[in-house]
Amino acid sequence: MLRRAEADRWLFVATITLCLAGAVMVFSASALTAREQYGNSYHFLLRQLLWLGFGLVAMFAMINLDYRRLRQPKLVLTYFFVVLVMLVGVFFLDKSHATHRWFHMGPVSLQPSELAKLAVILYLAWFLELRCRPRSFGVNDLAHTLAPAMTLVLMMAGLVVLEPDLGTSLEIVIIAMGMLFVAGLMAFLHPDADPLGHGFQLMQSLIAVGSGGLAGVGLMESRQKLFYLPEAHTDFIYAVLCEELGFIGGALVLALFAVYAWRGLEASFRAPDNFGRFLALGITVMVASQALINLGVVLGMMPTKGIPLPFMSYGGSSLFVMLLGTGVLLNISQQTGEAVRG
Repeated sequence: MLRRAEADRWLFVATITLCLAGAVMVFSASALTAREQYGNSYHFLLRQLLWLGFGLVAMFAMINLDYRRLRQPKLVLTYFFVVLVMLVGVFFLDKSHATHRWFHMGPVSLQPSELAKLAVILYLAWFLELRCRPRSFGVNDLAHTLAPAMTLVLMMAGLVVLEPDLGTSLEIVIIAMGMLFVAGLMAFLHPDADPLGHGFQLMQSLIAVGSGGLAGVGLMESRQKLFYLPEAHTDFIYAVLCEELGFIGGALVLALFAVYAWRGLEASFRAPDNFGRFLALGITVMVASQALINLGVVLGMMPTKGIPLPFMSYGGSSLFVMLLGTGVLLNISQQTGEAVRG
């Protein structure tokens, strides 16, 4: 019998703080654009808050659902193949922003490629546990684990590339490689970064970051978001944050993501079984790697990829998936792995 503890408070507080800060920055970065395009300064904020509500409900539901129930093969494979079908289905719909990425359902748009991240994590956590040595976090057979593990992952990543969405497909591969690396699989190819970037976006992003100084120009006072910086409320929201809240605000956000990664890895190491370890590891890698990619783009260390900043960028599907995954992670953190006699 396993003793059930409280969910990790540090992880919970970091997540909620990032979400609230994200909502504030979405409004700050999008108010003018929303008023010009929709006649309502709160257009993007209200949609973000709607998805935040959905995501929080999902997160709390997962906190109270024992994560071990997610390891059922029928559940894992059904979810994986449903997402796979959705990724195929988007190609039969009209393009939006020159890509096949979204299912539009009234005021709500669903992006299957975001669901694909959790599908990959769930599938690999289940599959790698089957391949583990007894009482070990490593896999039994390197040669016979890599091919079946990566076949379905690359199939899913390939469909995402065809949308086209290079950034999310890269994120899917990074998640898989992070999980496989820690499981003992060291020999992999490393995806090369796209050498072509958008110089204008990068220049405006760096101007925004550099203009903030130590304490920033003040909330709602960004100049770069005034149609100079494209996608200010989505992919480049960290640049607006650094301009308005300065080095101090930017450093605090980095600290929150560091806390998330620290507590996520702690939950993985302390999980009572290999499924929980792999599941927690995958979710942590998903959030941490996506944050690193986004920050790398904003700071000019990587070419633009179209990857949102977890919990903070405007985007309902991404926010919902991140909160759903965090709910699972918080549930795992409740399981101490310490056996007690009943």
